Amino acid sequence: MIQLDEKIYFYLLAIIPVMVILFVLLQFWKKRSQKKFAHLPLLKRLAPDKSNFKSSLKLILLLLGISFLVIGLVNPKIGTSLETVKREGVDIVFAVDVSKSMLAEDIAPNRIEKAKRLVSEIINQLASDRIGIIAYAGQAFPQLPITTDYGAAKMFLQSMNTDMLTSQGTAIDQAIELATTYYDDEDQTNRVLFIISDGEDHSEGATLKVVEDATEAGIKVFTVGVGKTKGAPIPIKRNGVLESLKKDSQGEVVITKLNETVLMDIASDGNGVYIDGSNTEEAVEFIKEQLNQMDKTEFEAKQFAEYKDQFQWFLAGGFLLLFLDIFVLDRKTKWLRKLNLFNEKRPA
Repeated sequence: MIQLDEKIYFYLLAIIPVMVILFVLLQFWKKRSQKKFAHLPLLKRLAPDKSNFKSSLKLILLLLGISFLVIGLVNPKIGTSLETVKREGVDIVFAVDVSKSMLAEDIAPNRIEKAKRLVSEIINQLASDRIGIIAYAGQAFPQLPITTDYGAAKMFLQSMNTDMLTSQGTAIDQAIELATTYYDDEDQTNRVLFIISDGEDHSEGATLKVVEDATEAGIKVFTVGVGKTKGAPIPIKRNGVLESLKKDSQGEVVITKLNETVLMDIASDGNGVYIDGSNTEEAVEFIKEQLNQMDKTEFEAKQFAEYKDQFQWFLAGGFLLLFLDIFVLDRKTKWLRKLNLFNEKRPA
């Protein structure tokens, strides 16, 4: 396991493409100036030991040296041992709706981005709970199994979008069925499922039956509504530019609305609460209070410990490369010329 202490120093790597561009421009300028001074064969006779390769080699050594120094400043750390620790928490699964209706922009910037932000903010409030993530549209897909790795959870969360599932529609029942397989601790008394959705459900009444089965398994189902009840059209964009609005088979613009009734019924039957996700801060605070009221169950988790600094190796490598760059001259190496690798010597 690797940790990075000062990621901000990665911005210094922006100097590398700038140096490459300046080097290329400098080479063009040199060649133009040399052509004005004399013909190429004459220049080779005047400076027979000048190497065309050494200038590029010096640049490579310089760029590698800078890269190593920047990585040294970032200070990567490596976990040297894996230990088992006791933690107390609740098992939480987030089922995020990624159907096309979540592209509606009745809530800024759109429903899917709002849903992802809500989940991310909830994760920020957790301490030792285990979490899992499910993406669903016409079918449910396991995005992240139950884990205590919040960093990985946020990474998977940010990669979610409305194009990740080819099967369109909104099958909340499949998301709930898949969530029931996530809870692998039989002794865990508090199992929580958060459904983040606009409430559209194409499972034709099967959802409430699945909710009943989930509650019998000890799962509390909370729902978080994302969107507005007045609804909004579904934009179709390419490279961020609006091309058209989604239309039905009759050519009418589709208006997708937040269906609070469906979400409230699911939460009511699931022994949970419906939460309005319009105000992120209020929704996250309410969820935090709900989780704090639940009993925490102790479980074992493995985590890396004894992280050791590795910056010294990169700093040493960087300084060594810069040191070598000083001693690499622009003239040809005598022993390399004797090898005649490129058949430069013509027989007399």
